[in-house]
Amino acid sequence: MYVCICEAVPDTVIRSCIASGARSVEDIGDACGAGTGCGSCHDHIDVFLAAAHAPSELAGLPVSA
Repeated sequence: MYVCICEAVPDTVIRSCIASGARSVEDIGDACGAGTGCGSCHDHIDVFLAAAHAPSELAGLPVSA
């Protein structure tokens, strides 16, 4: 699925940029060009960033009952 239509950047490339250390929309733009055109994909890129960098809700649960 394309995340950035202007630069034809699919989600796999966005995920790869994040795995390589991108921590902001600007970092993604520097790495692959996504988000550097019209900007309509910024919210979508933010979702990928949040999912990758936000702690999981499950992390705070006890391991055993």
